[in-house]
Amino acid sequence: MIVRRVVVTGLGCISPVGNTTKESWEAVLAGRSGTSRATQIDTHHFASKVAAEVKGFEPTKYLPPKQLKKTSRFVQFAVAGSQMAIKDAALNLSAEEAYRCGVLIGSGIGGLQTIEEQHKILLEKGPDRISPFLIPMLIVNMAPGQVAIQFGLKGPNNCVATACATGSHAIGDASKIIQRGEAEIMLAGGTEACITLLGFGGFDAMKALSTHNDEPSKASRPFDKTRDGFVMGEGCGVVVLEELGHAIKRNARIYCEMAGYGMTSDAMHMTAPDPEGKGAARCMELAMKDAQVRPDEVDYINAHGTSTPLNDKVETLSIKKAFTEPIAKRLMVSSTKSHTGHLLGAAGGVEAIFTALAIYNSIAPPTINYKHPDPDCDLDYVPNEARKAEIRVALSNSLGFGGHNATICFKKFEG
Repeated sequence: MIVRRVVVTGLGCISPVGNTTKESWEAVLAGRSGTSRATQIDTHHFASKVAAEVKGFEPTKYLPPKQLKKTSRFVQFAVAGSQMAIKDAALNLSAEEAYRCGVLIGSGIGGLQTIEEQHKILLEKGPDRISPFLIPMLIVNMAPGQVAIQFGLKGPNNCVATACATGSHAIGDASKIIQRGEAEIMLAGGTEACITLLGFGGFDAMKALSTHNDEPSKASRPFDKTRDGFVMGEGCGVVVLEELGHAIKRNARIYCEMAGYGMTSDAMHMTAPDPEGKGAARCMELAMKDAQVRPDEVDYINAHGTSTPLNDKVETLSIKKAFTEPIAKRLMVSSTKSHTGHLLGAAGGVEAIFTALAIYNSIAPPTINYKHPDPDCDLDYVPNEARKAEIRVALSNSLGFGGHNATICFKKFEG
């Protein structure tokens, strides 16, 4: 059987360090942090006071004002990220068969802000004042739904909701749709915008958030011994996946090849990872097997690296299991969450973009705010400065609440 190859031809990113892919990538390479004191909510009730917010986003660039009243922020991000990715890929969608172009964009939480706003209206003004747009504004599948409507994409349309693994699952699942011959082009990734009182308060109540409030820009410090929790973020990452022959025919720029995908479940705990890292290790092994690469051929891993004490310790352990310790010690491993905070359902999409750009530009992004080595985290985390290096094969890990694990494998495109 001939396996249809899938390549990445377009990137669209909105993050706490930039409202475009270019801005975000340049900020990451420069070692900038998108974390600051939270401004979208009043945090005086909470132990954590910091967040990684998208700043200066103008949705009117992507949607007409009338439409904005009917869409939540996470959907606006998805439409904007998709438009950027389509433009970056130089796609002429009017020339494409609409039923051969699809969308698979997920969100971990969806329209939480809309729920809160409309619940307040319900309590203060009564049920007859609830917006008729409440349901279509809050449901998670409206992100891919609205993207399809905006761009006339009538092919496969689906939505993933696997917490922090969402974006990577979406990209992996979309690549398989193309491999099966059900589409030529897929927009895939994740989007999230839930820095709200309820969303922030829920994570704060779990004691999952960093309380390094005195130095917000240094609060997200993956793999550092003094890490104490993640920084809640928001944003969107969408990639254009395309069947190789289709991309070559239209002379598309190819960032890399989407070569492999693995997914597993820890089947262990609602929020904590398997302490032995077996699920995440198996996930990486499956992605490498799918990509037909050996562990010693992998050059770089964009780690899940949340900056929580347990995740970073367990992910380090899982990498050693998947690669064996001698190979793991030679790998470059970094967490771009040190720059962006944790974008939850959007994390996998944004980090896939950074991984693709790392391959395309031969440079590994750094883990910033890394100062205090942890004996339990003893790999090469590309500390504090980007590193020029030939990257031929790279993995991107996403590990979500519920024990959901996803790994995607990108290869340098070589024709």
